[in-house]
Amino acid sequence: MSDSSTQLQPGRWGRVVLKVSGEAFAGDMGYGIDGHVVQEIARQIVKVRSEFDVQLAIVVGGGNIWRGMAGSGAGMDRAQADYMGMLATVINALALQDTLEQLGQPTRVQTAIHMSQVAEPYIRRRALRHLEKGRVVIFAGGTGNPFFTTDTTAALRAVEIEAGAILKGTHSGIQGVYDDDPRENPNAQLLEEITYIDVLNKGLKVMDSTAISLCMDNNLPIVVFDLMGDGNVGQILAGKQVGTAVS
Repeated sequence: MSDSSTQLQPGRWGRVVLKVSGEAFAGDMGYGIDGHVVQEIARQIVKVRSEFDVQLAIVVGGGNIWRGMAGSGAGMDRAQADYMGMLATVINALALQDTLEQLGQPTRVQTAIHMSQVAEPYIRRRALRHLEKGRVVIFAGGTGNPFFTTDTTAALRAVEIEAGAILKGTHSGIQGVYDDDPRENPNAQLLEEITYIDVLNKGLKVMDSTAISLCMDNNLPIVVFDLMGDGNVGQILAGKQVGTAVS
């Protein structure tokens, strides 16, 4: 955290939503929570807050613990499986909150599913007050409804709090959006810019179609980038070309 004498530089946007997938929390383990990865994510967030005059909200996924689609594929009721996935996002949010606060960053977790002993309920106006006071707000519990992904949650919360952009963090060395799957095609080319319509028409796996449509309807830009790349969040806020811009 910076003290009052430190001059913060203006960010490209004054308020952003950072989307962190559950899988990113697992690191190379593939499941569960890798404490070293969470520390690295938290360190980047604290560094950005100490350098830029930006309000930062975070939406976390839960795929490192439970995926609703996997549960429904095994015969479980889809809605029930999705509620389990929402609870998994709260576990990740609490882990990130603890790590951030150990680093001195005031933080609040707000969840769409009421669990007052561990987190605040999601209330838009309260979230805005927290952001204005310099706290990082972590949104957990998805939208509170089954059949919606945490990508859609990120788009919805970003529109609600009037964020300037969504920063969609990837992992496993993926730098942004490619013209083909880079894990299967080593010659896949990284795209610096792409339109919402092209993402939808080409079926590119940037975010799900509901999230992309919501961003398109509200002219909300998305930056897809490697979350684990050192300093990437700061470079994006400084206006540099990192990853892929979707607009």
